Amino acid sequence: MSEPSHPYKTYSEVKLQQQQLLRKNVIDAACILLAEEGPEAVTVRRVAQKLSCSTKIIYSIFGSKDGLANEMYLDGCRLLAETFQQVPSTDNVLADLEALSWAYWQFAQLHSAYYKMMFGGALSDFKPDEQSLEGTTTALSRILETVIHAMEQGELEEHDPLLVVRMFWSALHGVIHLQFAGHFEVDMAQGVYAFTLRNTLAAFKTSSCQS
Repeated sequence: MSEPSHPYKTYSEVKLQQQQLLRKNVIDAACILLAEEGPEAVTVRRVAQKLSCSTKIIYSIFGSKDGLANEMYLDGCRLLAETFQQVPSTDNVLADLEALSWAYWQFAQLHSAYYKMMFGGALSDFKPDEQSLEGTTTALSRILETVIHAMEQGELEEHDPLLVVRMFWSALHGVIHLQFAGHFEVDMAQGVYAFTLRNTLAAFKTSSCQS
């Protein structure tokens, strides 16, 4: 009979768990400030006030405001990747591409603070570093894989898959960006988004699929 695993955690494990929880709480607080008060409120001092902790603690974890912003960015990338992972794969690759596009829409609506700082320039003085940009590529990899499969199956015309994804992403992002800038109400934006998605897909479909 095997011995039961020890129920107690080591000091190092508890300390690491506390650091991870604190890191998450700081990122969450920064995102709440961004959503509720705008980008000018996202400062280390304001985040520390919201958490009732010292700025020294935040600087010790993230190094600087840019370090915090990059972590917010990467956290958003992970959340976007999880959103895409929840979309099931089917035998209809074009339907999958549409479903992923609507998952992107839902991410923007449900996590607007993340979306605005990642893709909307909400923090005007922040430029994502190389690691953060790689996080974006990883998050969008599900769409890239789907586009490649669609080309392999003859559903989409042969092009550089990455170029197609970037154009696709640009078109859909443009609608969301205009919505957040106040040019479209939500219902109107959703209609424009559907129209843009339908016509962008049609532009890349093979002639046999369009007939």
